[in-house]
Amino acid sequence: METNNSKADQQISLDRYLQSMKEIGYISLAEATNEDYERIGFKSGLEVHQQLLTKRKLFCRCPAGIFHKHNDYTAEVVRHMRPTLSEMGVYDGTALMEFRTRKEIVYRLNNKTACTYETDDTPPFKIDMEALEIALEISLLCKLNIVGEVHITRKQYLDGSIPTGFQRTAIIGIEGEIQLRNKKVGILQLSIEEDSCREVSDIGHVRIYKTDRLGMPLIETVTHPQLFTPWELAEAGNHIRFMNRSTGLVRTGIGAARQDVNVSCRGGARVEIKGVAHIAWIPKLSHIEAFRQYALLHLRDELNSRIPDYKLWKIESKELDPVEFGFNFPTNLPYTVPLSLIGVKLPNFAGALSHFTQPGRCFGNEITERLKVIACLERPNMVHSEEIEKDAICFNFHKLGKILNATPKDAMLVFWGPEADVKTALETIEERCIMAFEGIPLETRKGLPDGTTIFERVLPGADRMYPDTDSAPVAIEQQHIDVVTKRLATDLHLRIAQLQGWNVPESCWTFLLRHNLVVLVEKIASIGYPPKAVAILIAEHFKHLVTKKLATIEEANRIFDMLKLMQKQRLDFGLADDLLTAIFQNPSATFDEALLLCGYNVYRFEELSAMILPLVEEFGQIRRTINSENAVRWVMGKLRKAAKGNLPLSSLLPLVLPVVNHNLKPHQFTL
Repeated sequence: METNNSKADQQISLDRYLQSMKEIGYISLAEATNEDYERIGFKSGLEVHQQLLTKRKLFCRCPAGIFHKHNDYTAEVVRHMRPTLSEMGVYDGTALMEFRTRKEIVYRLNNKTACTYETDDTPPFKIDMEALEIALEISLLCKLNIVGEVHITRKQYLDGSIPTGFQRTAIIGIEGEIQLRNKKVGILQLSIEEDSCREVSDIGHVRIYKTDRLGMPLIETVTHPQLFTPWELAEAGNHIRFMNRSTGLVRTGIGAARQDVNVSCRGGARVEIKGVAHIAWIPKLSHIEAFRQYALLHLRDELNSRIPDYKLWKIESKELDPVEFGFNFPTNLPYTVPLSLIGVKLPNFAGALSHFTQPGRCFGNEITERLKVIACLERPNMVHSEEIEKDAICFNFHKLGKILNATPKDAMLVFWGPEADVKTALETIEERCIMAFEGIPLETRKGLPDGTTIFERVLPGADRMYPDTDSAPVAIEQQHIDVVTKRLATDLHLRIAQLQGWNVPESCWTFLLRHNLVVLVEKIASIGYPPKAVAILIAEHFKHLVTKKLATIEEANRIFDMLKLMQKQRLDFGLADDLLTAIFQNPSATFDEALLLCGYNVYRFEELSAMILPLVEEFGQIRRTINSENAVRWVMGKLRKAAKGNLPLSSLLPLVLPVVNHNLKPHQFTL
């Protein structure tokens, strides 16, 4: 294989990358301030998807919440998706993009979780009323205006994630708000809809799904774009998540809640980061996406200064002989047909491919990502003349430049794939380059754990929505709203104020709110225990047991049972953490056996008082210090085990201090 461009050429590309990053003023999330987000015009909103805890799916009578492994299926159904005209007589852009991919969609169905409705062979049943009532309750928590009638609509899904090609969805409420710490954020709407399939694989032109999750009820809560820093965005995400969980009527666990994060910068466009599973990822993902757009606007201005009339701009390409270039196709590609090698010239694009977009990524990545999604060319699928990675695939661009008559003002790339995909690939490359002249493409992106994103599909438009003629409207009566209003959970901002009033450390809030355990703290406090101590016991000690898989969140109520028995036997709260561990480490032990296992012994106040003087004298014999604080700390530590469960350790402190001061003299210590 012939060598790539020289190290000097690659260093030039890296220098361009670093220079463009400097020109846009990119800084890391840790370094960023509110002023930085004001500078780039950061603006964002959320779409929070939350599965509901129902017995059945939304529009059929299959059970909800039963999942199976990838290879556990009864039958397969194969489909090819095609776009249809909307009610306005136009095609949705996403549908057209998906159609170009020529995907074969394979569905793996299990009899336990799927029926003929999922394959569009049976009309929908009436919407599940249990799900509708939960959606209504959460809508009221968001202070939304409830619709008089629920109208089911169809939303096209041509990526194959729903076998019918559309998702049934309905708006429940509009124009509400949530209260964050320092501001209110508007809620645009809350909808109820059916969940999509889970993807098994997506290789080449074949995408495989399983249908266990398909049709499960979920709600989508959409905020207005009123979040102006990544931290506000994460706070709103947590607020909605905790609010949903406060009802006790939603599913929890991996995949039960997903966030679509909408981000833009000043002069940019709404880009949707799809299906973010962890709210902790949101700040970095949104930070990097806003700066990606800011960087693309910088590139736009640079390209337009070179080529004022970009509408006449075109790429040039030529099929190459791999042998002539000493090029070996990557060995990890899944193709079973011969591959073509295509060289492409991008006129006047010198420096553009190495322009910074995200940390460790440049504009060249924008092209290779679209080749994977639209032309179905598995990565690695291309290499370009401005690679910034040291381990990039080698190619002799000096020779290619002569073949394509390239000048120093031009950039070049080479891609490979089946002959049948070459035309789509060339169209995709040219489309993405022309978009660079225009600004920010409207697209959906997938978030990665490192905070960067990759292209997923063209952003859907309103053209994909139309009425569902198979479903009749469902009326929501005012008296029904009144009944649900009476049983609403406490507003989340009031829960937070409650935790503040109890002086619970802020480090405990997330665990308590995430698992709706403030109600348990209230319940235990109602029988006489201090809420702050109880909250810390749950959020720190019980959390540790859950992390170690000794306990589950569902077993939290055992804490109440334990404390009730401790109260009955007049045991001090100080024993609670050790006793809780003994109970969960020994599930079959009785309460009295757990007391023995945690080392509890009965001591009266007089017996504990009598231990103080001998302990002080022992300290005087073994320590080499005249610091009375150390003496008190050592003696109290020795008393702790005996005092636990009998009385608060703090009640012995007034007895220890005078004994230490009276009995420990400087001449007793060896200096």
